[in-house]
Amino acid sequence: MMNRLRRFGDLLGPQRLTALFLLLAITGLASLILNAVNEPWVVTVQSVLLLVFVGGAVGIIFSALDSFERGRWFGILTPAFGLVVLGTTVFQQQAGLFFGLAFGWIVAAQFIFNPRGPMAYQQAVKAMRKSDYETATKSLDALIRQEPKNPGHYRFRAEIHRLNGKFNAAKRDYKKLIELGPDHAAVGYNLLAEVHLQAGELNDALMAGRKAYELAPDEWVAAYNLGMVEDRLRMSEDALTHLDAAIQAGVPDARHRLLIHLYRARAAVRLGQNERAGQALNDLRHERRALNEWRKLLASDQAETLRAVIGSDVEAAERLIAGELDVSALGN
Repeated sequence: MMNRLRRFGDLLGPQRLTALFLLLAITGLASLILNAVNEPWVVTVQSVLLLVFVGGAVGIIFSALDSFERGRWFGILTPAFGLVVLGTTVFQQQAGLFFGLAFGWIVAAQFIFNPRGPMAYQQAVKAMRKSDYETATKSLDALIRQEPKNPGHYRFRAEIHRLNGKFNAAKRDYKKLIELGPDHAAVGYNLLAEVHLQAGELNDALMAGRKAYELAPDEWVAAYNLGMVEDRLRMSEDALTHLDAAIQAGVPDARHRLLIHLYRARAAVRLGQNERAGQALNDLRHERRALNEWRKLLASDQAETLRAVIGSDVEAAERLIAGELDVSALGN
């Protein structure tokens, strides 16, 4: 249950989660206050508040989905929303029945609107666990022939190519993701920056990272990736600017916060800003629990390319926390 909530939080991001919480707090508090008012119009107003919350929550969640998933969930939720509207307006005496019907429809619609993708995805994942990347790729190839406009398929296939060390093929899929429309461009450029970084193509990674940040300046991952590339290129002022922006945007997991603080400390040392470097080191030490997560992740057979990119960074963070490495040595 906690894992599902965490994945839901990662999907929405800190800004959307805050908006959802505020929407719930405002409509819920208003509804509770109205319970103290003994007037016939109270039920109607509370029903409107419920509809405002449901509609707002759907809008917030939809904004985090790609166009394919958005269309699928529109088909699932529209009838359910209609039942909720009927239960809160026309058939208030049978509201419980209509809410139950809405919930039942959402459950049933998961099977009715179940896309063809998951079966191919399951086959690909099984093959990936055996490091059989060619079979995994073929599963996605067949799916893309059936659904050539689904951005999720290109993204998944690109991840398989990256695991297999086929960076050029991954780049082609990310470029296709960008071509599918503005809704996917920021993600496509961001992932393109990552694969250029993995391939050691730092200047290309910088250009893609700048484009991703230009399109999504409020997304932490775009600022993080750009800052990481700039750190590699010793563009320390720019790196600090974008890494600080990532922290301000809200980084949901400790693993990436750990690396951000490492890069901040390194950039500050290179600039001779010792006090700033010391603060980044303190922030780094607060994320020491993330080291265990990185160790487990990097120990995987599928983490070879990831180890090549950040393995030394995780090792440096570990040595800093253990006191085996002085922060001043980061500038070398």
